[in-house]
Amino acid sequence: MLNILAVFIGGGVGSVLRYLSWLLVNISRFEAPAVATFVVNIFGSFVIGFCYIYFMNKIDVPLHLRLFLTVGFCGGLTTFSTFSLESLRFLQNGQYLYAFVYIFSSVIFCIGAAFAGGLVGKYFV
Repeated sequence: MLNILAVFIGGGVGSVLRYLSWLLVNISRFEAPAVATFVVNIFGSFVIGFCYIYFMNKIDVPLHLRLFLTVGFCGGLTTFSTFSLESLRFLQNGQYLYAFVYIFSSVIFCIGAAFAGGLVGKYFV
């Protein structure tokens, strides 16, 4: 039951932070399309890369904390469905260059961030 609660709370925290990042972008009237999703996906990829390496080498970290941070927090913060919708909107609007740059850079930066998070995680082991 504690594991389910940890995922539930972590998902809520991650989702609220994703929403707040969207609000921040809209309040600032920053005109770059899909920037909030782009940033939270990179940040979440870094966090999950860090957690993966750190937790893999630290057996004493409780399972509920691992689930809170990875499945809950990172799962709630990052969003493949929003990324997919934003990519589809670019394509439907004929913004093929935006679509390509967004899709390509999201994949490259998110994998790079997960790798960087893993490197930082090794430092703390």
